[in-house]
Amino acid sequence: MAALWTVRNVLGSVSVRLRFGTSRTALRQVCVHHYRRCSSTHFTKPEYPAFNKSSLRISTQSRFFRSSTAVNGQVVQFKLSDIGEGITEVHVKEWYVNVGDTVSQFDSICEVQSDKASVTITSRYDGVIRKIYYSVDDTAYVGKPLVDIETEAVRAVVPEQDVVEAPAVLNEEHTHQEIKGQKILATPAVRRLAMENNIKLSEVVGTGKDERILKEDILNYLAKQTGAILPLSPEISPPPPEPILSKPKGIPSVSKPITPTLEFTEKDRTEPVKGIQKAMVKTMSAALKIPHFGYNEEVNLTRLVKLRKELKAVTEERGIKLSYMPFFLKAASLGLLRHPILNASLDENCQFITYKASHNIGIAMDTQQGLIVPVVKNIQVLSVFEVAAELNRLQTLGSANQLGTNDLTGGTFTLSNIGSIGGTYAKPVILSPEVAIGALGKIQVLPRFNDKDEVIKAHIMNVSWSADHRIIDGATMARFSNLWKSYLENPASMLLDLK
Repeated sequence: MAALWTVRNVLGSVSVRLRFGTSRTALRQVCVHHYRRCSSTHFTKPEYPAFNKSSLRISTQSRFFRSSTAVNGQVVQFKLSDIGEGITEVHVKEWYVNVGDTVSQFDSICEVQSDKASVTITSRYDGVIRKIYYSVDDTAYVGKPLVDIETEAVRAVVPEQDVVEAPAVLNEEHTHQEIKGQKILATPAVRRLAMENNIKLSEVVGTGKDERILKEDILNYLAKQTGAILPLSPEISPPPPEPILSKPKGIPSVSKPITPTLEFTEKDRTEPVKGIQKAMVKTMSAALKIPHFGYNEEVNLTRLVKLRKELKAVTEERGIKLSYMPFFLKAASLGLLRHPILNASLDENCQFITYKASHNIGIAMDTQQGLIVPVVKNIQVLSVFEVAAELNRLQTLGSANQLGTNDLTGGTFTLSNIGSIGGTYAKPVILSPEVAIGALGKIQVLPRFNDKDEVIKAHIMNVSWSADHRIIDGATMARFSNLWKSYLENPASMLLDLK
């Protein structure tokens, strides 16, 4: 049911038509001000007699006519914005809100996993969550709504005058605990666990991102309070032994063969390809279009092992762990300066080659979430120590699954340290649009001959290269590998080319 009223200013011949509806819980307000000495204001007959005009009040003072509108309870669709790098879909990993929760701007709503990185989505509005479109493990699409948020009213600033208004109901349910106005970040599952054990979240120290309280924090807090470690599963007591019955004399004892009965209860299960696995499917499928050329080499790292041992204590005093990888990366960057074709990309139609100015070298890294390739950028202008510091940062974020999209994109060349897990040789797959990649084997202590034909102990590492044979020939790959090898076998030679 709706009613239509007209407020008319006779002198100014200006009218405002107000429509009041009962189908939506909204607040409509109109400030009516008349010109000086205006004395004629009247109502026209309502179109619907059920409308009660007793709640309508008109101000007859002020200088001019103006109206403003404010709406309470407007529901907006919060859509997944473009994350970049051509990403069109993401995998929902975790929700930080429930329907009915009150959120403010920049509050975390959910965490999603793209084929590049894990991203936390934050709110752009103040209001109440009214609908959640996806469940955990669902695939969300860029440009589609994630949640519906009932936003708070935003009224225009007007002088204090009598207004036409109807009451609006605003239902707010606060589900977040707060400490001095600051919200405690925790998922609904963690809050439920804390409530079941009568634990106040304000007493628990969060170890997650932005001091978010994790399930492990609750369990650790509970263990400290009770002094016990929670069992992983209930203990199963063995059945009591059967009584031994005495046998009559003269009857020989016959031992029965013990044949344990094994029941196989496992069943096949089908899981969707998602997250990092989905990214691997896409990347490896694109790699099939590239004709790979392979090249293997052996590198004697005996001098580098000695140099790293001397510098390790120095870098640790400066708060940085020094591995062999910073030397491998810097040597690769120096080699790319001489052979820029390995730091290039080829367009899809194979018509143009783009030579990259920056040496952004990716490092294949194995994590609990799967294989990721963070990128150390602009190595051509970094020192070995600066490369080590950046590696430390990426490894710390990678182990916590907090690498951003910028950390995982923009690579121009890749090294895979497969030797940290095992193996000496590999056949690495090129990550398009790059044109070359190297796989580093484990460092082994092996006997080798020195210049005097004496058998000595040597630290040997094998490297396996793959290159795009459409634009890189075998001779170019061999020359690059020889130069890279020379820098590592004689680390002091890098000083001549460092800038």
